[in-house]
Amino acid sequence: MPEVSISAEPRLEFGKGAARRVRRGHKVPAVLYGHGTPPRHVSLPGHELMRALKSANVLLRLEGLEGGAELALPKAVQRDAVSGAVEHVDLILVRRGEQVTIEVPLIVTGALIPDGFLDQQLVSLSISAEATHIPQSIEVSIQDLAIGQTVHAGQVKLPEGSTLQTDPEAVVVHITGAQSIAQFESELAEAESELAPAVAVVAPDEAEPAEPAAGESTDSAAE
Repeated sequence: MPEVSISAEPRLEFGKGAARRVRRGHKVPAVLYGHGTPPRHVSLPGHELMRALKSANVLLRLEGLEGGAELALPKAVQRDAVSGAVEHVDLILVRRGEQVTIEVPLIVTGALIPDGFLDQQLVSLSISAEATHIPQSIEVSIQDLAIGQTVHAGQVKLPEGSTLQTDPEAVVVHITGAQSIAQFESELAEAESELAPAVAVVAPDEAEPAEPAAGESTDSAAE
């Protein structure tokens, strides 16, 4: 896992207005948590932070903090919905030798069997690892898997020193076969029948008689 040094400046102003002023200065407001210490508000250089966050689970070495440099992992990243720019970051303190639990993205490798389809049900695994040796990704091979075969979380090879936290029985990938036209049409017809509104049909002899008009007698002998 990469370790990136980045300068951190203490923030003494808080609130939305203060955060906007930080961003106008091409910096990102951040909060540093962990190890039983009070949260510390800092600002980080925007460009350097954006580059660092391109690596999954990047380990940040925060320089310039009171008391010396600290190691931290990004815990939550808030981005602008349109531009994708980083607007705020929550960081968690870690120490060398400390075990942390973190989500690691999965990368599927290998060739898919002819006429097979890949059903990937998990895109990451939760693992426990030493804070400075967190893998950026974990590979899952589908090479030579036949139709109908499945890879469970417990079957995935983890980096040395890592421990799986995800349920070992959780399905990671499943290989399915190509669907026939008959199967497709059958499922489509079933779906359409479920969506069709139910219409109640009343037999003619079950229909309720029309009510007589005002002043009209219902007794045929009255005529």
